[in-house]
Amino acid sequence: MLRFETVNELSLKVTCTGNEVLFVKAGAFIAGESPGGKNYSFEKVLLGPQSSLGRALIGSIARRVTGENIPLMKVNLNGDSVTYYASSGQHVVIYHLGAGETVSVESENILAFTQDCDYSVRFIGVGVLSQKGLATSTLTARGKNAYVAVLSNGNPIVLSNVMSNETISVDPDAVICWIGNGHCDPRITADISWKTFIGQASGESYQFEWNGGAGVTVIIQPLEREGGIRVSMD
Repeated sequence: MLRFETVNELSLKVTCTGNEVLFVKAGAFIAGESPGGKNYSFEKVLLGPQSSLGRALIGSIARRVTGENIPLMKVNLNGDSVTYYASSGQHVVIYHLGAGETVSVESENILAFTQDCDYSVRFIGVGVLSQKGLATSTLTARGKNAYVAVLSNGNPIVLSNVMSNETISVDPDAVICWIGNGHCDPRITADISWKTFIGQASGESYQFEWNGGAGVTVIIQPLEREGGIRVSMD
């Protein structure tokens, strides 16, 4: 059994009971404790975390083609231990997926996930307006121990319309991930007028939007990535 916790908002603490496998961003390990001798080891994930060689090979090709490639390492935990992970002082957000829930996440924001998550890369149409192209990484729960840890530049904001049925609108370049049953992809809303083309653009010409029936949780960071479409004329 694995349990994820945050330490001082900037580090991930993973408590292991028994023998388990963990997938983590390569180089993210910072410390560990175990009774007796060290009982955990690291190995590079050459193709991908998928269970079969064929799926791992296809997944590796898809990640390279779409730009969703992220160096991962496999942590073999052989007994009770506590290990810690972090990346460049970024904030850590933990989510425990329920049955059938899927996280759609930018690959650069993945810190760690358990082997009870099915990992894949899929194409989405909305990505053409953001910095990451037409694909996103997905992690889908297939067991009770499906934990995901993601990274945020600064303290994140979590928005959800699961209970409220409110419409959620966000800047695509600030999105870390969205979570829901199924893929719950957003739609694009654009705010472009004649003012946009005479240098009077607001800088917020398009957004990702989820309607009230989407039943989605969206995590955003207080920092926009460089990218996206900037439409104006000086």
